[in-house]
Amino acid sequence: MKKSPLPVQNVHSSDKNVAGKEALVKLLRWHFGHADFRGKQLEAIQAVVSGRDCFCLMPTGGGKSICYQIPALAKPGIVLVVSPLIALMENQVMALKEKGIAAEYLSSTQATHVKNKIHEDLDSGKPSVRLLYVTPELIATKGFMLKLRKLHSRGLLNLIAIDEAHCISSWGHDFRPSYRQLSTLRDSLADVPVLALTATAAPKVQKDVIDSLNLRNPLVLKSSFNRPNIFYEVRYKDLLDNAYTDLGNLLKSCGNICAIIYCLERTTCDDLSVHLSSIGISSSAYHAGLNSKLRSTVLDDWLSSKKQIIVATVAFGLLTVFLQNDKKDVRMVCHFNIPKSMESFYQESGRAGRDQLPSRSVLYYGVDDRKKMEYLLRNSENKKSPSSKKPTSDFEQIVTYCEGSGCRRKKILESFGEEFPVQHCKKTCDACKHPNQVAHCLEELMTTASRRHNSSRIFITSSNNKTNEGQYSEFWNRNEDGSNSDEEISDSDDATEAAKSLAGPKLSKKLGLDEKLVLLEQAEEKYYERNKQVKKSEKNAISEALRDSSKQRLLDALTRVLQLLASVEEIDSQKGSEFLESECYRKYSKAGKSFYYSQIASTVRWLGTASRDELMTRLSSVVSLAREQEPLEEPLLVTEPAENIEEENDGNTNTVESWVDEPTQELVVSPILSPIRLPQVPSFSEFVNRRKMKQNTSLDKSSEGFDDKKPAKIMKLQ
Repeated sequence: MKKSPLPVQNVHSSDKNVAGKEALVKLLRWHFGHADFRGKQLEAIQAVVSGRDCFCLMPTGGGKSICYQIPALAKPGIVLVVSPLIALMENQVMALKEKGIAAEYLSSTQATHVKNKIHEDLDSGKPSVRLLYVTPELIATKGFMLKLRKLHSRGLLNLIAIDEAHCISSWGHDFRPSYRQLSTLRDSLADVPVLALTATAAPKVQKDVIDSLNLRNPLVLKSSFNRPNIFYEVRYKDLLDNAYTDLGNLLKSCGNICAIIYCLERTTCDDLSVHLSSIGISSSAYHAGLNSKLRSTVLDDWLSSKKQIIVATVAFGLLTVFLQNDKKDVRMVCHFNIPKSMESFYQESGRAGRDQLPSRSVLYYGVDDRKKMEYLLRNSENKKSPSSKKPTSDFEQIVTYCEGSGCRRKKILESFGEEFPVQHCKKTCDACKHPNQVAHCLEELMTTASRRHNSSRIFITSSNNKTNEGQYSEFWNRNEDGSNSDEEISDSDDATEAAKSLAGPKLSKKLGLDEKLVLLEQAEEKYYERNKQVKKSEKNAISEALRDSSKQRLLDALTRVLQLLASVEEIDSQKGSEFLESECYRKYSKAGKSFYYSQIASTVRWLGTASRDELMTRLSSVVSLAREQEPLEEPLLVTEPAENIEEENDGNTNTVESWVDEPTQELVVSPILSPIRLPQVPSFSEFVNRRKMKQNTSLDKSSEGFDDKKPAKIMKLQ
């Protein structure tokens, strides 16, 4: 049952009563149902209500939103909330309205009449809205900035809350150029308190945020980054027979839990989701390669617990939305590929156990994954600034977390500048609970890595003419050009072209490994220097290698389905996969590889849920073709006399074993016998002479009445 919105005025009689703990706790209990504040919440609320700037650092799940939602209820006026994601704003506004709190958001996705209604309310004498959510891009517009000044002049703007404040810092793991423009708020709205909130910020980022926002004498609150209810674990792909199987067994052993699996590539999302579904674990893939309707369906099914597992790309921002608000019972977060930094890993793994109950973080670490991420980060550095080494230096922390010995929890907290005694871990990580086992795994990993010492095997092959063209993927990266979009698709086909150019020149066998790597890196730099400007149409073209990769992917999915539906014997998996790929290519060849690959992914998911009848209907042409070829198993009929079918072998003529049907004189050849060897092709003169001899023989026989029977029809040997 929805509660009615609170009145704007006369909530409390004085500022002193407003900032009192008793009054604030009453609001918390009435609107949110919590018995008391947690961590630094109360201190942050009292600071901003009294008019002081505040920088608040809380871990994921620490309840940052309460720090600006309670002040909106405690004082008359409007709290302006700056949020990086439209979907996040939508979700929070909907949740607040269900609690009877008047909240709205403004974005480009809203209908015109909805935005007009909100603006009319803001221009009225007594606005009903208490929390107004906006994007940093909207604040940068002159029209909206003018409206904020008018609200301020009327005394209706009492707080500016900046969520995900680490986005303002170029040192942060999720830098957004549009956040830099928020520094103008202090100049235009000098006496309005500012609350900066973040869950992940290293000491350098904290200082940068405070300076960039021009916070005046702020109250700096730092909660511990420790999440004692999460058990941290690393599993090593190089020591596993099959990482998919291991993950499936792990999820089955945990029972019917709610979990998130993060992958670097959306192809991995699709394949892993299909695998989990095939072994009886309800799961769905979630990434921007899906259309909006399907994404909404997947989201709703997971939130309502119809689906147990969601397999998502790492940087897909919409996933943050329902994790920060609705989904508190996530029991496991699994990283199937290594994250790009410790900050990213901490924030993503922290989405488990937001209800403070025991949960689990599992990271599958592979040497190949590490090299692939290093390659991507190195290219990212070169695009931003050749002298910038931040991405790779941040990445080294997460590599140490995986490859180093010692407490995992201690490594996480020390990366954020927090001291943590090992004895406080209390065996809540695998390195403390099973130290001998972890040490043994690390020894095996080092041994395996030293044997494989080819450090360029991800994108560079040792062959001069061959590259690993079967592996194509699309990586999700944060937009780096300062545009307003939240995510972009970066195709990795260019990496394969680079591999071809690098594999081309022959390297001297006398050179050592280090010298070869240096030469390969130089060749790589030259390649990208030559190919800086590539036509958009060429980038979007569907290559034959991509089509072959898609066919293989469909073949694997169709083979799994046919194994489950053992009665479907009429379908040839090879021809079926080629038919499905051709169908996708015909539809989207002109639209480009993004649409084509999305259709391939959609077809793979359809195969995972298709019934026998649906398969037979869609692949009817393949089934009919297979049925036409069934007579191959029947005996073959030949009307030539037995003595005329001969095989030549080293000059010897051997009659083929046969049975002769006396009434028709037809020769029945068994397909089980050894294959018939065709005679050698005669020369033209031999052919003419043989034909003359046959004609003479037939004339002699007809004149003597030797054979009165009609010649039988000649059947083609199949």
